[in-house]
Amino acid sequence: MNPDRPVGALFRRFRDRLAADGVPAESGSRATGVGPGRADTAAREAGLAPHPPRDTAPTTGRRRRGGKGGGEQLNVPPAEFTSYYGRPVLKPPVWKWDIAAYLFTGGLAAGSSLLAAGGQLTGRPALRRAGRVTSLAAVSASAYFLINDLGRPSRFHHMLRVAKVTSPMSVGTWILSAFGPAAGLAAVAEIAPRLPERGVLGLGRRLLPPAGHAAGLAAAVTAPALATYTGVLLADTAVPSWHEAYPELPVIFAGSALASGAGVGLVAAPPGEAGPARRLAVAGAALELWGAHRVENRLGLLSEPYADGTPGKLLRAGRALTAAGVVGAWLGRRNRLVSAASGGALVAASVCTRFGIFHGGVASARDPRYTVVPQRERADRRA
Repeated sequence: MNPDRPVGALFRRFRDRLAADGVPAESGSRATGVGPGRADTAAREAGLAPHPPRDTAPTTGRRRRGGKGGGEQLNVPPAEFTSYYGRPVLKPPVWKWDIAAYLFTGGLAAGSSLLAAGGQLTGRPALRRAGRVTSLAAVSASAYFLINDLGRPSRFHHMLRVAKVTSPMSVGTWILSAFGPAAGLAAVAEIAPRLPERGVLGLGRRLLPPAGHAAGLAAAVTAPALATYTGVLLADTAVPSWHEAYPELPVIFAGSALASGAGVGLVAAPPGEAGPARRLAVAGAALELWGAHRVENRLGLLSEPYADGTPGKLLRAGRALTAAGVVGAWLGRRNRLVSAASGGALVAASVCTRFGIFHGGVASARDPRYTVVPQRERADRRA
């Protein structure tokens, strides 16, 4: 080293200071890794083991797993999922039982209108009449439940000021607004034979049947959208078990609507006219049972809310009632009492299915595990 360079002068000054403290310069230091150094001398005087140099790996401590190599293996323990004070990550839906009832009555109105259209086209007046009257009653109940949830009737009117195709709620409001008047006119047309033949009411007696036929077909055209848009509405939310079941919810609601409409026909129509209702019951039951089986088995962790607690009990009861209703509908083709009991079972199955799906989604939003764990699994798959 050149003694004339400033660094050399600094080193000499440092060496002289070590010599003044009683540490020979050739003894080295921890920094150089040569010799015991000043810290090691002090440790030896205190009866402690000398410190290893900084640039060497430690030779003591816990060995790596498998016994290979020295040093301590520092492993970060697997992160345990938690949330802030155990509170839900998502805000659970504020919807109450009236929205679950709205889901059922909307499907019942749609299924009954399809049943009425079938009775109209095949010349079955009892089936047509039962479907039209039930459709009007159910859609009126749907409007009540929806307005009751909105809080003020004016809010329903305000939703009609815009039409937003990307919003299931906006689309559903327009579907309900188109379906309701058509179903109402078709149901009112059923009173035409009771009107007098002369005067203004006689004119209504002549005009109502053709108008009712056209309105009944119009209601049947919009019925599939009314039956399924509520499934799209639930799947469009951030609620985990609803959002992940977006392919199945419209199918379940369509099948439930068909089964409930068929149940109305089996209850109200004589067995001789209930042939379309029985076929509708089989189609609806197949869709409903397939969709319910999928949401209870395909979603992994997010299937748990549909299988446990109140939602699980409701969905299991819905499956049992659906199967019993279909079997009774075909076994009771000549027995009015068995046919009516089967229809009641199908309607009750639709209630259980809609309420089970509703409560299952609410349960998944309340438990933060159903939000955090699937997010981490998706992140791991992307990585």
